[in-house]
Amino acid sequence: MVIRNAKIYTMEGPCIECGFIQIRDGRIADVGAMPAQDNGEETLDAQGGILLPGFVDAHTHMGMWEDGLGFEGDDGNEDTDPSTPQLRAIDAVNPLDHCFQEALEAGVTTVITGPGSANPIGGQLCAIKTYGRRMEEMIVKAPVAMKMALGENPKTTYHGKSQAPVTRMATAAIIREQLSHTLRYYQDKLRSQEDEEMDEPDYDAKCEALLPVIRGELPVHFHAHRLDDIHTAQRIAEEFDLDYVIVHGTQAHLQADLMAEDGVRILCGPLLCDRSKPELRDLTPANPALLKQAGVDRIAIITDHPVIPEQYLPLCAGLAVREGLPYEDALKAITINPAVICGISDRVGSIAPGKDADLVLFHEDPLTVAAKPSAVFAEGRRVR
Repeated sequence: MVIRNAKIYTMEGPCIECGFIQIRDGRIADVGAMPAQDNGEETLDAQGGILLPGFVDAHTHMGMWEDGLGFEGDDGNEDTDPSTPQLRAIDAVNPLDHCFQEALEAGVTTVITGPGSANPIGGQLCAIKTYGRRMEEMIVKAPVAMKMALGENPKTTYHGKSQAPVTRMATAAIIREQLSHTLRYYQDKLRSQEDEEMDEPDYDAKCEALLPVIRGELPVHFHAHRLDDIHTAQRIAEEFDLDYVIVHGTQAHLQADLMAEDGVRILCGPLLCDRSKPELRDLTPANPALLKQAGVDRIAIITDHPVIPEQYLPLCAGLAVREGLPYEDALKAITINPAVICGISDRVGSIAPGKDADLVLFHEDPLTVAAKPSAVFAEGRRVR
């Protein structure tokens, strides 16, 4: 089909004031300025509406804490062991949770989801579409990152159990110990391949899950609100040569110049919530704007669903605009930026030939509270 007469924010180049998108086999086949060539395809007249790539949320727990349920639907934290890198989000997500449909109807077509932050090492995150009936048809990339957590959450979880970690020191030590053990495991595996007389080490599920991390093939998403926790994440990443991303970064704006100097990638949010614990005392929706002004370019805006329901992702971006983030930067923060940061921009996050035809059409400013999509397309199929 062809969508015509739309103002298209491609997120890869300048806005096309009046353009078209041709869709074929679930992918974007062509995009450009009007007039489009008439090949007899089904046509949708956008009537001057705003056409965007489907929104992308780089940090959620979609399907891990099911809506309206207590313990029965809580599969986000395996808080019986502080180091659980072998756990996979794809084994916990319930794709029938109705929050997926709410997200899709709001134009959020891709999310990163996975374990919570109770454990210093929580497990493997995955990138999935918000449409589909089972995980196998929803996965964009799995694993997409390894979840690690610093700060109050691990301390709070294990303090009540009289078990480490109850300090920030222990949290960092547990992460270092597991990474060091994995490094030795990896070295022993290599030696066994080079020396026939040396036995391969016994299988270790935790180490196997962390091998891509220490080889730099799989990034670490560090949950960190306070500046000291952000710097601890950077310290550990430097020690083990890790590819890392900071999740939340609530105090990052207080040292925005250092964040820019270090080239830190930050997933900002949640922005639309209360200061529910001490480490959130400096929470402000101006965080993305202050970081951008200091030169931090790799910023995404997140909901941390269910902290903020997923359908309010564009509203969070609008709040950032109110606090000084340039409008197009806010759009990028919920489209191309999270896709690039999470390594899935080959499929989602922008409008370009070859990418998935996940699209959302608005007839009002999409970042305002009154905005509601006129149409949502999932791999070329209209779902709203």
